[in-house]
Amino acid sequence: MLRRRKPEKKPEAETSVPVAVTPTPAAVSVPAAATRPARWSCVDTCCWFIGWICFSWWVLLFLYHAAPASLTQQVTEAISGPMPDPPGALLRKEGVTARHPVVFVPGIVTGGLELWEGRPCAEGLFRKRLWGGTFGEVYKRPSCWLEHMSLDNETGLDPPGIRIRAVSGLVAADYFAAGYFVWAVLIANLAHIGYEEKTMYMASYDWRLSFQNTEVRDQTLSRIKSNIELMVATNGGKKAVVIPHSMGVLYFLHFMKWVEAPAPMGGGGGSDWCARHIKAVMNIGGPLLGVPKAIAGLFSAEAKDVAVAREKAPGVLDSDFFGLQTLPHIMRLSRTWDSTMSMIPKGGDTIWGGLDWSPEEGYDCSDKKKSENVPHTSEEFRVGVDDIHISNVNYGRIISFGKDVAEAPSSNIKRINFRDAVTGNNFAHSNNSCHDVWTEYHEMGREGIQAVADYKSYTTSDVLDLLHFVAPKMMKRGGAHFSYGIADDLDDPKYKHYKYWSNPLETKLPNAPDMEIYALYGVGIPTERAYVYKLAQPAECYIPFQIDITADGGSKNSCLKDGVYNVNGDETVPVLSAGFMSAKAWRGKTRFNPTGIKQYIREYNHAPPANFLEGRGTQSGAHVDIMGNFALIEDILRVAAGATGEELGGDRVYSDIFTWSKKIDLQL
Repeated sequence: MLRRRKPEKKPEAETSVPVAVTPTPAAVSVPAAATRPARWSCVDTCCWFIGWICFSWWVLLFLYHAAPASLTQQVTEAISGPMPDPPGALLRKEGVTARHPVVFVPGIVTGGLELWEGRPCAEGLFRKRLWGGTFGEVYKRPSCWLEHMSLDNETGLDPPGIRIRAVSGLVAADYFAAGYFVWAVLIANLAHIGYEEKTMYMASYDWRLSFQNTEVRDQTLSRIKSNIELMVATNGGKKAVVIPHSMGVLYFLHFMKWVEAPAPMGGGGGSDWCARHIKAVMNIGGPLLGVPKAIAGLFSAEAKDVAVAREKAPGVLDSDFFGLQTLPHIMRLSRTWDSTMSMIPKGGDTIWGGLDWSPEEGYDCSDKKKSENVPHTSEEFRVGVDDIHISNVNYGRIISFGKDVAEAPSSNIKRINFRDAVTGNNFAHSNNSCHDVWTEYHEMGREGIQAVADYKSYTTSDVLDLLHFVAPKMMKRGGAHFSYGIADDLDDPKYKHYKYWSNPLETKLPNAPDMEIYALYGVGIPTERAYVYKLAQPAECYIPFQIDITADGGSKNSCLKDGVYNVNGDETVPVLSAGFMSAKAWRGKTRFNPTGIKQYIREYNHAPPANFLEGRGTQSGAHVDIMGNFALIEDILRVAAGATGEELGGDRVYSDIFTWSKKIDLQL
């Protein structure tokens, strides 16, 4: 508020007789300050703005707590109509009740990790989550967080003086972060039909470690074995239904071989352990044959979204920016996680295609097929495709340096072998910070980097040599724990080693003819399958290769977007990886499935949420969001309650997985 300045006192008149004077308008004197408008500064504006936000937030918070709990549902129903009852509630009305104990096996990154021992910079964080939850420590002390989340480059285990361990119990992976569910919706629906903690078990593990090292360090595999045995024994001998998700599918495949194998390498359960303890294995979004994303992640620490951000803001992601941990540091971290190497594509060119062919050749990248909602069985697979939108993409070239190379006939591609290239002439030799980042690229030299680009085009078989060339230390560790080939003779004694147990093409399913295996996965979402790369601009401690986001197909129906060739899948796992084993290699009695364990493929056609009030959707086929898919939840609940695959209706397939599987020449 403005205050009028007080008029100055005039000296008293010498005469004591007052004289009345009537001033004229012209004679009235108004102070200048009173005629000026009030001055409003930006500080005042900011204060009012902040105050208004705080007041509004307080009012909204008050209304939120004062409102009835059902208000959100009422608003949602008013906009989009009545919400469907969750599957658990519907099945309970049908009389479906809990029967078989249930085991959850989480995938990579979705399980919480907590600190048990650390450096001085981690003081006060004992048993606090460093992964999952709020991720507050990432922002408060990023360098300290990176140091603790990294494993030892030589051993693949804890660095000296650091112990990070998996969170235990159902809370280990019910939510990844506040409000972002993973297993929570499925757990809640199981509770509707009578399940509780004594009949559900979260087989949490440190997903950073190689699978066998989870047993070496934490005895996790032994704990899973003991808990399943206890649950079966305390539930009247009813066998368990095991539900792995994502990388957890590979982890449990490793477990099934480990539990049969004799000690000390295995669990000593005998060849009939799975037959005695497991009713069904329901694999959700299983990358059984690996994922191309793993190659991009290990090669350049990228996926499609990261590649776009890297191109738009190279100064942020390729170097330190105001102390933030950037792409080289992400590579340093992830290359110590041996589990990532479990998802390198398996089966080589036989499965994924070569320079001139791929199983998915002719895939229609338009929206036409994705809108179809009519499933078909293995006997009704479609042979033809719409000629208008036929894609000529050769997905077998999983990495190509340049769009022209990706599209050229193989006879026109002149490749210079990189395998014998001389590395060295280290351009970062004098920079100690590069050694701190540890991407291994600073050890290659310019000649080695150029040799990689000169090879032009890489198939899946070539990629293994490529990774050995650019990251020899990482691949040396990985080679001791994982294998990526196809077995010629599964009875060869070498396949008794644990490095083969998570590769379905180099191991046999257990001797359990009454067990069932389900492949449950989403379809209808563009999923990364092959990449167009280019050399990055040289910089200090940089990653020299990056996805070329300028490479584009030129039309909305093109399979090439932002340097990535897409195919049908769940946004992370291509259909080929999730479905091939159950569609062909494990179907019936084969050398990979000698006792003929029954296989069922249940695909879920992706449908995005109708509006933002629907959250992540009840019909989503996305890799993690599918955990809230009502159709998937119903299938799981029915099997847990005792139903068989035939009673569910057998296969339900929307994709061309059977067509693509027929193109793969694999000895069965």
